[in-house]
Amino acid sequence: MDDMAAASGKWRERIVLYERLMRLDKPIGILLLLWPTLWGLWLAGRGQPDWRVVVIFVLGTVFMRSAGCVINDLADRDFDPHVARTRHRPLAAGRVSPREALLLFAGLVACAVVLVLPLRSWLMAGLCAAALALAVSYPFTKRFLAVPQAYLGVAFGFGIPLAYAAQLGRVPPEAWWLLLGNVFWAIAYDTEYAMVDRADDLKIGIRTSAITFGRADVAAVMCCYALALGFIGLVGHRAGLGRVFDLGLFAAAGIAVYHYRLIRMRDPARCFKAFLHNNWLGASVFAGIALDYLFAKGIAG
Repeated sequence: MDDMAAASGKWRERIVLYERLMRLDKPIGILLLLWPTLWGLWLAGRGQPDWRVVVIFVLGTVFMRSAGCVINDLADRDFDPHVARTRHRPLAAGRVSPREALLLFAGLVACAVVLVLPLRSWLMAGLCAAALALAVSYPFTKRFLAVPQAYLGVAFGFGIPLAYAAQLGRVPPEAWWLLLGNVFWAIAYDTEYAMVDRADDLKIGIRTSAITFGRADVAAVMCCYALALGFIGLVGHRAGLGRVFDLGLFAAAGIAVYHYRLIRMRDPARCFKAFLHNNWLGASVFAGIALDYLFAKGIAG
């Protein structure tokens, strides 16, 4: 019995470590990946997306974000021990082996692939392959891209063209404009995130937008928020959305202004708070889209 209890305790410990490696204890990444996917699903479905597709995409978001965290920590395992915020991550601390992480990554990707099998088409297959390539390659862009956050924006927003492809069987131009809006949003929120680690990143030679923008970092964040909301607004208005959608954008803009107040002094704790608060910006945009379609349907009915 003692041996069984010890074995059970060991497995529970491994599971907790794997959860930390996948960042399931920190769901903000899932939400930042999920909101643009939901924007795409609702816009492509004109407010009435296929609920089977919605469930597949929500679960797929969890699997792919988790896989992205694992491959990110694999790529950064020699850097993370030198950064105060990341030195206790399971791979950086040596509590999970690279082999374990690779097997976990493969399992998560396999789960995501199984999920999208009911949506099989050559277009979906090609887009899924591109999404996987983006997720795998993003961690390495911090070695050579001046603003790797732009690449992250493509990776985190690739659920948008996938959503259109799943709903419509094609990817219209509006999907790519919406993806561009997400790129600017990702640059904004991930620059806030990078402002937290700027001192450590400078020491170890990692490239981030916070380092590239320098003293113009706060201005760059606000410009990116403005461009993101501008592109999202353009897509929404071309889709025929009206005042309720505008209220959602107005709320998102108000949140962006609040973030300016948080980050203007570049205090790491307040910058991290602003990063986490982006969940509400994404939610505000989605609420504007979903409620505008809902009210329009109610009026038409």
